[in-house]
Amino acid sequence: MLSIILAAGWPIWPLVASSVVALAIVIERYLSLTDAKIAPSGLAKAVIASLQDGLPAQDAIAQLERNSLLGMVLASALRLRSVHPLAPDADVRAALHLAGRLAVQTLEMRLTALATIASAAPLMGLLGTVVGLIEIFGAQTPGAVASNPAQLAQGISIALYNTAFGLIVAIPALVFWRYFRARADAYLLHLESAADELLRRLRAMEAA
Repeated sequence: MLSIILAAGWPIWPLVASSVVALAIVIERYLSLTDAKIAPSGLAKAVIASLQDGLPAQDAIAQLERNSLLGMVLASALRLRSVHPLAPDADVRAALHLAGRLAVQTLEMRLTALATIASAAPLMGLLGTVVGLIEIFGAQTPGAVASNPAQLAQGISIALYNTAFGLIVAIPALVFWRYFRARADAYLLHLESAADELLRRLRAMEAA
């Protein structure tokens, strides 16, 4: 592999750096976008069921906030209603909306960078191809009887290696970006559903 990278010339080094960054993002997102960290199973139902005994204490709300991303969203409404029992429904909804925006940023963290790598890698490979073609045409010495075979082979290798490596980086990056994007959207839908259910519960408590 090292010999291929060295044979591909300097244009391949940005692709190598991009592949390392993409791999780091994939590993980080894979470890971060999990049920335990985003939306533990049964957490929303447990929180809503606990409201039958009234609003939880501040310590319980703080613990819920640290539990997961879903806990952070639910805790935002519970804390507001606990501190201000007469807070209007619009304020509770605003608190949930703000927490939801923070949740979206967390879910989509680094996905833009991964999408950028997926889009830019083929272009960087194309740059290497152009550089290789320049090497090929540079081997064609005007007035010479024959071309320089070594320089011609080097130009062809630079062109082909960079094109292939650009696709090797771009295709997995695009696949993982779509995968993580789908997971983030699914989690966001779950968070929105849980927030709406909590808001309805708080309304029922206020009306009672």
